[in-house]
Formats: sequence, C-alpha cells, structure tokens
Amino acid sequence: MGGTDPRGEGGTGQGPAPDDDLSARLKRLETQIDRTRPPAAPDPSSRSGTSGGPSSLGIAMRLSTEFVAGVLAGGFLGWGCDRLLGTKPWGLIVLLVLGFAAGIYNVMRVSGYFPATDTKKDPTGS
Repeated sequence: MGGTDPRGEGGTGQGPAPDDDLSARLKRLETQIDRTRPPAAPDPSSRSGTSGGPSSLGIAMRLSTEFVAGVLAGGFLGWGCDRLLGTKPWGLIVLLVLGFAAGIYNVMRVSGYFPATDTKKDPTGS
C-alpha cells in the first residue's frame, strides 16, 4: 500500500485508532463551541410578560359572551312575559331593548370603562 494507512504496518492496528482520535477532536470542538457561543435567546413563543393575565382571545370571548347573554336574557324574559300576560309584541320589544342595554353595560363594566365599585363597608362609619 502507499503507506498512508493510519493503522500502521500491515493493518495490525499498532497506531492510534482513527475513531478514538476523531472522538477526542469532536469533544474538544464541542467544548470550544460551548464556551464561545452566546447564551440562547428566550423562546418567542413563551410569554413571560403576560403569563399571569388572560390572553386577548380570552378577553374577547368574555366580552362577547357578556353582551350576548344580556340580549338573550332580555329576549327570553320578554317572550315569557308575552306568553303569560298576552301582550304579544310589547314585552319582547321592551325587554329585548333592556337586555341590549344590559349587555352594553356589562361589556363596559368588564372592559374597565367604569371604575370598580367598592362593595365593602367602611368600618369607621364615615
């Protein structure tokens, strides 16, 4: 052969094994890369700043649910009043409008447009 065989004379394996040398070089290279590599940037999918609060989609679903619940409650109460009292369209119309207004009020209250009212009584009595 041409004498370039790393196993030594006649292929007896007297020299260093190529796999051992390659593994050692690979480990040295990995440690050098780890030392020079800057720390990894935080994952953009993780929301460390908003982990405590609700998501935008959750807020939107709550607001729409508050509105729809007010309108549906007014509609059903109006329909029930019309059935019981015999005031065919007027109970439904009046209570549907009141349900619409209640839905708007609930959306404004939940979104923070109105300041929160303190339900606790002042212990000093003033």
